[in-house]
Amino acid sequence: MRLQRSPGLPATLIVIACFCALHATTAIDIPLEVLGHVNIEQLPTITAQSPSSIIAFPFEESFSMTCEAKGNPEPEFRWTKNGQEFDPFQDPRLMKEENSGTFVIPNNGNLTEYQGTYRCSASNKLGTAISKEIEFIVPNVPKFPKETPDPVVVEEGQPFTLKCDPPQGVPPLQIYWMTINLQHIEQDERVSTGLNGDLYFSHAVEKDSRRDYCCFAAFPTIRTIVQKNAMSVIVKARDRDSPESANAILERKASLMTPPGARSEIQLVKGEDLKLECIAQGIPTPEVEWVKIGHQLPEKATKENHGKLLHIPGAEQGDSGKYMCKARNPLGEDVHYFTVTVEEPPEWVSQPESQLSMIGSDVLVKCSASGTPQPTTTWRVNGVPLQESPAANRRVFDDTIILQNAKASDSAVYQCEASNRHGTLLSNANIMIMNLQPMILTKEGEDYSAVEGKGVMMHCKVFSSPPSAITWSKDDSPESVEGPRFMVHDNGSLEIYSVEKGDTGQYTCLAKNTEGSSAIDAMLYVKDPTRIAVAPEGQQILIGTTAQLSCLAEYDKSFSNDFELLWEKDDMEIALNFTENSRYFLDDGVLHIINVSHRDQGVYTCVAKTPVDKDTASALLMVLDVPDAPQSLVLSDRKSKSVKLKWIPGDDHNSSTTEFIIEYEESKWEPGNWKELLRVPGNHNSAVLKLHGHVDYRFRVYGVNAVGAGPPSESTESYTTPSRAPDKNPENIKIEGHLPHEMNINWEPLRPIEQNGPGLEYKLSYRRQDVEEDWKEHTVKRHSFVVRNTPTFVPYEIKIQAKNHQGWGPEPPIATGYSGEDFPSAAPDDVAVAVMNSSVVRVNWTRVHRDKLHGHLGGYRVNWWRLRSLVDSKKSHGDKHTLTIPGDRSHSTVPGLTPFSEYSLIVMTFNGRGNGPGSHPVNFKTPEGVPEKNPVFRVTEVQRHSVSVVWAPPLEPNGILTGYLLEYQLINDTEEVGPVQTVDISNPDTTKWVLRGLDPMSKYKFYLRSCTSVGCGPVVSEESTTILETSQASIHGGISTQGWFIGLMCAIALLTLIVLVACFVNRNKGGKYSVKEKEDLHPDVESQGMNDDTFCEYSDNDEKPLKGSQRSLSREIKAGDSGDSLVDYGDEEGQFNEDGSFIGEYAGRKEKRASAEIKGSVQTPA
Repeated sequence: MRLQRSPGLPATLIVIACFCALHATTAIDIPLEVLGHVNIEQLPTITAQSPSSIIAFPFEESFSMTCEAKGNPEPEFRWTKNGQEFDPFQDPRLMKEENSGTFVIPNNGNLTEYQGTYRCSASNKLGTAISKEIEFIVPNVPKFPKETPDPVVVEEGQPFTLKCDPPQGVPPLQIYWMTINLQHIEQDERVSTGLNGDLYFSHAVEKDSRRDYCCFAAFPTIRTIVQKNAMSVIVKARDRDSPESANAILERKASLMTPPGARSEIQLVKGEDLKLECIAQGIPTPEVEWVKIGHQLPEKATKENHGKLLHIPGAEQGDSGKYMCKARNPLGEDVHYFTVTVEEPPEWVSQPESQLSMIGSDVLVKCSASGTPQPTTTWRVNGVPLQESPAANRRVFDDTIILQNAKASDSAVYQCEASNRHGTLLSNANIMIMNLQPMILTKEGEDYSAVEGKGVMMHCKVFSSPPSAITWSKDDSPESVEGPRFMVHDNGSLEIYSVEKGDTGQYTCLAKNTEGSSAIDAMLYVKDPTRIAVAPEGQQILIGTTAQLSCLAEYDKSFSNDFELLWEKDDMEIALNFTENSRYFLDDGVLHIINVSHRDQGVYTCVAKTPVDKDTASALLMVLDVPDAPQSLVLSDRKSKSVKLKWIPGDDHNSSTTEFIIEYEESKWEPGNWKELLRVPGNHNSAVLKLHGHVDYRFRVYGVNAVGAGPPSESTESYTTPSRAPDKNPENIKIEGHLPHEMNINWEPLRPIEQNGPGLEYKLSYRRQDVEEDWKEHTVKRHSFVVRNTPTFVPYEIKIQAKNHQGWGPEPPIATGYSGEDFPSAAPDDVAVAVMNSSVVRVNWTRVHRDKLHGHLGGYRVNWWRLRSLVDSKKSHGDKHTLTIPGDRSHSTVPGLTPFSEYSLIVMTFNGRGNGPGSHPVNFKTPEGVPEKNPVFRVTEVQRHSVSVVWAPPLEPNGILTGYLLEYQLINDTEEVGPVQTVDISNPDTTKWVLRGLDPMSKYKFYLRSCTSVGCGPVVSEESTTILETSQASIHGGISTQGWFIGLMCAIALLTLIVLVACFVNRNKGGKYSVKEKEDLHPDVESQGMNDDTFCEYSDNDEKPLKGSQRSLSREIKAGDSGDSLVDYGDEEGQFNEDGSFIGEYAGRKEKRASAEIKGSVQTPA
């Protein structure tokens, strides 16, 4: 810090006065930093004092008269009581402390001698400070005088008043009128208590006679209630025997009992409650009206005590004026006028202010106050009236004191006191006269950080007299900083608005006055602003799930160690303690709220904070949940068939309630089982419920929103409906005939709750529909009935009516049905078969007449079976197949036939009872088709340039075989394949073929199809690879064959010991291959009988080459099913659509097919 001292600065003691205000304390204290450089004396200042009044409550242990002060030197204390000196140290009963003006009055039961008005003063050699006056009040215990009031005797109809006259006591006062048994006296328009505590009766009635009217006066401040002796009232009844009195009507004009006279003047202090009272008497009891002359009654005004009291709380100047009350009854009226004046205690207009002025200046101290009435102003200096402490250079002009050419000795405490009858104001002003060179109290070399675009304040606190001129410069420039962005405040601080990067640098504060100058330096750094780049977004989150709020911020990198990212909820910081029980945790700027509950709903604010600035972004988190249970269920409009239910919906938790579901429980049949009764839209809160009779109901409601169904409400009270006749009849009547001469009738019985009362029965009525006859009736309790001896399959009309002890249900509707069915008696005629292709035929027939059906037509069935294959003439009766065609049809398509075969076919109809007779059989033949797939196709005898292929003929040639189509092509593991080579084999007996001219070490794929005159059937394929050199050893030998070969070579080499050992080691290292293991487990007998030179692979997959060990060609191989055959039939019945297409299954069993066997020796074509 650079400090320039004035050569004229005195080193002697400098006296500075301190300012002390009692009502509003504002003292000029010397800063500690100044005291560190200069020893300064200070005027006394009162720092603590008691309130303006202290009431000595009897239940308090002691009463503190507080007076504390500070100053240099330490002040001495002095007390006055009622204007006279009072020394607490002279009274041994008082408790005192050293270096303190406070003393304590103990409650020893004799406090009256301490009652009075006290004032404390604190003095040192510089001056005196005084406290405001403190009144110590010792209340007397209020008591009613011991007297026995005379009875009040009053004639019936006359007004009277019971006087309370409560004793004086510490306010507030509360009056109660009660009986000796502490029962309140009932008050109304006729009887009421006045503000003075008296009990007023507008007119007497006989019931007013009693002997225990007691007035109780309560003083809550001192916790005291006192009772006046009981008073008696005797109401003398009118003479009923006198004709004049008996017939006279009691009437009297309205007049006011209080206040007396025609006018009153009311004065009160601003802020007090204005209470105006008018209590009237008369018969009938008068009504009281209130008006404000020339104005409307204030809005805050209220009428109390049955209109007899006008209450205006917190009266203001505007409430002043004239008010009128008018008491009126049919016989007349009476009025009273109130002139209300609202006065005010003193209020400061210009309160004296403490001042620091330089020597030789003129000092003005101003003091003025307002109030009603106008306050009187009194001046003191150092606690002494101004006239008792004259000064030559001091002048008083009305409300202002002027010190001309002030000297250091003029430093003092000036007191100004403003008083009227409603209160007193006391203010102290410390007037300090001194010269002092500038002392900068702000530390040297402060660093300030500011954010670009924001403002910054750099401080320069100066203490001096006279006041210093303060300037700021930048980077040792002789020029002061200027411009619209720079402002030097009265306290010396430099404020820079909208800081720029160029404002970075060193700033100097220079303070200068007539006594000298001082300066300090400060450094300003301009930072990048903190900005939230990714703000949290509002969410609607399901209760119980985890909410995630993201927040990413950008900030100046110099604050890397000081940057904070905080989260607030509803302006309260969230504590992230990262404990196991914490539901909040922060992960990479994302706030996770685990197991969200309702209390988590609110506004979440992300706060990105550095030491110099911050940025915030908020988002609303709404928690979704099912609706709360409805409340306050009420039943109304109770009727025999309905009741109205109302409820108050529960909180929908941010998802609108879409509907309310009303459930009921009945206590007789299924107690505890709640069932749905009605659904109403979510914007309703009531519903009319239709009810059954003879049921004890309870109801409850729950709401449904998009989240789900909420909990149910509490149930209502029970509601029992009376018994009544059934409201409905049985439904779902079923009429069936299981036997030709019977009719079975079944229906759905009424549920117990639908019976509406005891004694439920059903009246069953039926008659034939096709003839004229009367209804036949039966009364039953069960829900089924069998009508016997009916004609076969004739129509009936049926109706069923419910009945209980209260009567019959409504007239039932008529249902129709038929009696029992019998088997059809006729078969379809004109059955004809048209061959459509080798496996499908179309069948036509003539429908059976309805008279021959004897029941409801179910449809037709076609049965067929294979007689023989046309390849050979051997008869072989095949399994029967059945095709069911529902409905009234005359044709159908029969699929799945075997080509080149002879079949037989019949057609029959059926109904609910069963099948009718079959038609005459019709035989037909299917034409040739293409053969089935060859069941066996193998590659054998693989050589360098040739392979052999063997196969078995198809199990179903579907015609006369004309030969085979053999194809092959090169398929090495490349994208390109060779051209397809074709071999047309015209001999159908050929089952082996040798292909030559193949490339060595090449992979080939072979294809085979069997052919008839119609065409060739589906293809089978195999893959195989030619070898590099012709070997005598079988490729099927595997590891074991190679070992045998090595052993043979070793034997030819004379079985030398070294070679044998080497072969043994080599064999152990090689182990066994999986192919060998499979062959050991499944020996291929056929391959063992073949030449060792052959290598045979076979796959039943056209695309996938075989791997590993192969099956023997001699093993039985089961033939695959035909692709267009429907041989997988059982006993179930198939169905067709109306156009004849197959929609079901047809019955039958698979034909057993002979296994094919390839022999070891086959014919090879030349």
